[in-house]
Amino acid sequence: MRIISGKHRGRRIIAPSKLPVRPTTDQAKEALFNILNNSYHFENLSVLDLFSGTGNISFEFAARGSENITAVDANFDCVKFIKKTAEELEFPITTIKSDVFKYLQKAPVKSDIIFADPPYNLAKEKFAEIASLVFEKQMLCEQGVLILEHSKHMELDDLPYFRESRRYGSSVFSFFEN
Repeated sequence: MRIISGKHRGRRIIAPSKLPVRPTTDQAKEALFNILNNSYHFENLSVLDLFSGTGNISFEFAARGSENITAVDANFDCVKFIKKTAEELEFPITTIKSDVFKYLQKAPVKSDIIFADPPYNLAKEKFAEIASLVFEKQMLCEQGVLILEHSKHMELDDLPYFRESRRYGSSVFSFFEN
């Protein structure tokens, strides 16, 4: 994986092979950030990265100037890797080791962008639960967006607050708004 733009542009980040992750491809990530670039000034964003895995998405937000980033993952090694890498790159990323669903139940945060990249084999009901918790708990700032990354075999367009989806290879980003 590499940082596509901003500070440390082009820098490759090598995650340990033992991490149980499937990082967002550079192609899909670049497409996502091109979409976001049309709507947001990254310097002013607060970002919540759920199921953060390698920190790929958090690192990209940080490289583009976002200074309020929280990365949540249940895997200790993932959280440790993100924290270590963020320190090396001097990125302002707060890491939290937690089950995402438990975190969403108690999290008092509001974010401009909430990005969630759960395992692709997660049941549709669990994807729906993520969206439901985000909107029930009013976790998005005004003009905020929830982005769920999922397999091309999963359809989420029937969920409340769904706006649109974009497909890149086998990955799909579904966008949800108030």
